[in-house]
Amino acid sequence: MARSGIDVQRAAVSALFLHEIKTRFGKYRLGYFWAVLEPAAHMLVMLAVFGFIMHRTMPDISFPVFLINGIVPYFLFSNITTRSIGAIEANQGLFNYRPVKPIDTIIARALLESLIYGCVYIVLMAIVGFAGETFAVTRLVTLILTWLLLVIFSCGVGLIFMVVGNAFPETEKFLPILIKPLYFVSCIMFPLHAIPRDYWPYMLWNPIVHIVELSRECVVANYVSEGVNLPYLALCTLVVLFLGLAVYRRNEEAMLTS
Repeated sequence: MARSGIDVQRAAVSALFLHEIKTRFGKYRLGYFWAVLEPAAHMLVMLAVFGFIMHRTMPDISFPVFLINGIVPYFLFSNITTRSIGAIEANQGLFNYRPVKPIDTIIARALLESLIYGCVYIVLMAIVGFAGETFAVTRLVTLILTWLLLVIFSCGVGLIFMVVGNAFPETEKFLPILIKPLYFVSCIMFPLHAIPRDYWPYMLWNPIVHIVELSRECVVANYVSEGVNLPYLALCTLVVLFLGLAVYRRNEEAMLTS
């Protein structure tokens, strides 16, 4: 019986997903647990380094909770986009199978990164909760929608990076560098209201700012960030995804035959 296109793509993505896990974590003795342990350890180090300093500047807000809701979304975005650049080269041999398409590699990598950082987020939030930090998930639906839009937005950027990286291999060196400055202009280490209002119109063009601040609003009591909203984030996500799919569609055949 012939399978539908969705069934074929689901099977291809599942196979690529398992291939990604084995390629990235199979060589470590801790196995799949390393997928959660590695980023979680990184987050804990960041909390230890900056927690004491920032606690003095934001005494009314749990800084560990504040920081987790900034760093984890940023790392999720950064990993999906930067790992998309080398997706074609890393899976070149698999494209000999007609059902496997380059876009499937992006989806598989996005699912893996979402699983990793979703687990990291839950683990870190549980740890700081047991440590006595206060937070309350008062807007669970908004939090889930924000993270879903984050993943889709990252896939759109990842598609563009994949096409550009395949067409111009030399760009693989500096495309990841374009992501780094976002760490310092996306309210990861500081709240939006700490910036002079004159600069807010420029900061609020950045969708990552909306993702980070909306995440904090959902889990930090009485935390309100003026100017950020879900509709703007959804609009940016749709625009970037459309551009990514358009660029991919135009260059899919060239990527398969390169």
